Amino acid sequence: MFEFPVLVGDIGGTNARFALVPEAGAEPVLLSREETAGHPDPSAAIRASLDRASTETGGGPAPRSAILAVAARVDGPAVRLTNADWVIEGARIGRDFGLSRAVVVNDYVPVAAGAAGISPSELTPIGPHREEGRKGDQGARLVLGPGTGFGAAALLPVGERLLIVSTESGHVDFGPSTQAEHALWPHLERVEGRVTVEALLSGPGLTRLHAGLHRLRTGTDAAPLDPAAVTEAGLSGADPDAAAALNLFAKFLGRVCGDLALTFLATGGVYIGGGIAPRILDVLQRGPFRAAFEHKPPFVDQMRVIPTSVIAVHDPALTGLAALASQPDRFFYHGQVWQAD
Repeated sequence: MFEFPVLVGDIGGTNARFALVPEAGAEPVLLSREETAGHPDPSAAIRASLDRASTETGGGPAPRSAILAVAARVDGPAVRLTNADWVIEGARIGRDFGLSRAVVVNDYVPVAAGAAGISPSELTPIGPHREEGRKGDQGARLVLGPGTGFGAAALLPVGERLLIVSTESGHVDFGPSTQAEHALWPHLERVEGRVTVEALLSGPGLTRLHAGLHRLRTGTDAAPLDPAAVTEAGLSGADPDAAAALNLFAKFLGRVCGDLALTFLATGGVYIGGGIAPRILDVLQRGPFRAAFEHKPPFVDQMRVIPTSVIAVHDPALTGLAALASQPDRFFYHGQVWQAD
C-alpha cells in the first residue's frame, strides 16, 4: 500500500517527469520536467522538481511514498538507465526524502496500467477501430512505443486482476524481409555489431535509417540529421531520403507491432505510445503500417481484426503510475520495492 501524497516519476533517457498524486483516485499533479543530463542523479532531479513546485505554489504536503518508472530493466536494487548515466535505487530515494515506501518499475508498466482504463476518445486509430462505447475484446492488450529507446509491455487478464509483463523486446535482433531491405542492410549503422528493433525504431533509429538510405542511393555519407530534423524534412517532402526513412519506419513499426501482437495474442488491441508516433500520424495512417502489421500468414484474418491505435494522452505513464498507486490490488507487476524499517 502507498501512503499519500505519492510522488510519481517517469524517468527516460532524455527527460524525467515528476508529479504528485495527493490522494487515492486523484489525477497526478505535474511538478516539472527535468533533463536527466542536467542532474547528477535522480534524487537531485526530484529535489529540484519539488523545490520548483514549492516556489511556484507556495508549498504543500511532502510526498510520503513514491513509485517511479524507469527506461531500463529492473532486475536488482540498483537500476542503471539504458540510455543515460543515472542509477536509480529505491532505497536511496526513500531515505533521501523520508518516505515509507519506494517502488521502481520498468517504464512501460504504468503505460500498460493506463491502457486498462483508456477510452476510445484518448486513442487515434490506425486502421480498423471499435466504436465509441464498445468494450470489444477483453483479451490481452499490448502497449509499446518508440522514443529515445523502444519499450513494450503486455497487459494480461488473470481472473479479476491484470498481470503486467514488461519486456526488453527493443533489444532483439531485427532483419530484412524483402529484396530492397536486403540491399539497405549493409548500409545501416550497427550498435555493438547488431541491428536491433531499438536501433531502428527509436529517435536515433530515424537518423540511422536516413543515413543508410542516403548511403544506398548515392554511395556517400549524408550530413547527419537529428531525429526531429529527419521528421520535419520527411513530412515536408524537402528531403526524399527523410521521407523514405519515415515510410520505412512506419513499415518496420507495423511489422514489430504485429510480431508482438502474435507473441502475446493481443486480441484486446495494440496501443502505441512514445514520442515519435504522434508526430507522424499521417505516415502511419496512409503508409504501410497496417499492411505490415497484418501480413502474418497463416494468421492474416486474425490480425485484420486487432485494432491498433496511437495513445493521444499526454504523459500516459504518469496517469498509469497514479492508477498503480491508487489501485494496488488490481495489478500484478514486477518491480523493485523498498520499505522503511
